[in-house]
Amino acid sequence: IVHEAFSETELLKLKQQYPGAPIAAHPECPPTIVDHADYVGSTSGILQFAETFEGDTLIVATEPHIIHQMEKALPSKNFIGAPGADGNCSCNICPYMALNTLEKLYACLRDLEPRIEIEEGLRLQAKRSLDRMLELASGTIGHGDLGKI
Repeated sequence: IVHEAFSETELLKLKQQYPGAPIAAHPECPPTIVDHADYVGSTSGILQFAETFEGDTLIVATEPHIIHQMEKALPSKNFIGAPGADGNCSCNICPYMALNTLEKLYACLRDLEPRIEIEEGLRLQAKRSLDRMLELASGTIGHGDLGKI
């Protein structure tokens, strides 16, 4: 839901506004966003990239809550959320993440409930996609390889 809301047109407008700013994108973003990214990685990878890139402004294409973490960790840098089709990034907030709490997570791990059971073939297909995403996030797939995924 979150990563599909980004707009390539609005991202390119933002890039014109901040011509030297690199773009960091989550691998779940559509190819129209990832193709413009200078860095593609997991949320933690984007945080690490924010610490190491040279410059003072970074355009971030992922859940906007990460920007608050970046601003706290790196107050001297400017972080801009990639816009959605409406020109702002408020539509990029995952409505389901707010439903998770530490108490619910604890109960889930303790009780192994709710349990989701799927067919083995579907599980293997899903595992393949997750393995690719983790490979991409770990940096073992280069930016030039993204079209092959």
